[in-house]
Amino acid sequence: MTSRSVGVLCGAVALLASPAALGQDSFFDDFDQFDRARWYVSDGWSNGTHQNCTWTRDQISVVDGSLRVAFSPIPAGERLFRCGEAQSHASLGYGTYEARIKTPSASGLNAAFFTYIGPVHGKQHDEIDFEILTKDTTTVHTTTFVNGVSGDGQQGGAMYPELPYPADEDFIDYAFVWAADRVDFYVNGELVRSITDPRQIPFTPQRVFFSLWGTDTLNEWMGPFVAPSEPIAMEVDYFAFTALGAPCQFPESVVCATDP
Repeated sequence: MTSRSVGVLCGAVALLASPAALGQDSFFDDFDQFDRARWYVSDGWSNGTHQNCTWTRDQISVVDGSLRVAFSPIPAGERLFRCGEAQSHASLGYGTYEARIKTPSASGLNAAFFTYIGPVHGKQHDEIDFEILTKDTTTVHTTTFVNGVSGDGQQGGAMYPELPYPADEDFIDYAFVWAADRVDFYVNGELVRSITDPRQIPFTPQRVFFSLWGTDTLNEWMGPFVAPSEPIAMEVDYFAFTALGAPCQFPESVVCATDP
């Protein structure tokens, strides 16, 4: 057996042994209705003192075929604002994650599409992020976390790739392909960042999240908070998960473009 064959065999064994390689069914959700068997709505808590809003179920709805994730100037609990978060019940592994999203524009808010698992689930903190900091809707923040350590700025291309047009003007397609040896980020079908450093590639199956939240303290990153005078929202037209090696599910999918 050649050294190359040994390398290929070892890589295949490592992939099969990796928790994130566990089989998951592909699915496409067009949000014509809210599937409570698939999605869980965060309700009655916040993620820490950096967050100035409380997750409440009334900030998640389906309107005209889109998931609406809202932020509202209505007190809840100890916070002056309400915010929305939907997360998948299932933890998913290697594959392609795609969402078509339109955001609001407002300083001090974070419109996020990401995957996460952590100590609250009895696991280490692994994460893959798209975050539109709505102080500037012309760029998107991309990063990964492995065991709580961020890959920001270490390698792999632009951490804040430019968007083809502002995220609040029209829907944009966001996708990442997660494999054992890399994470590739796409915007409207164009590759905008690749992370290949093994230290920055998560390996724990994760839940999918959509959220819109604000801060009074992370001003350098998210901008000074400006309270909206009325409810605002990010809209998610669809979400798709395509398991690694599975066929593409819809024509606009980046999987269609990379299928042989």
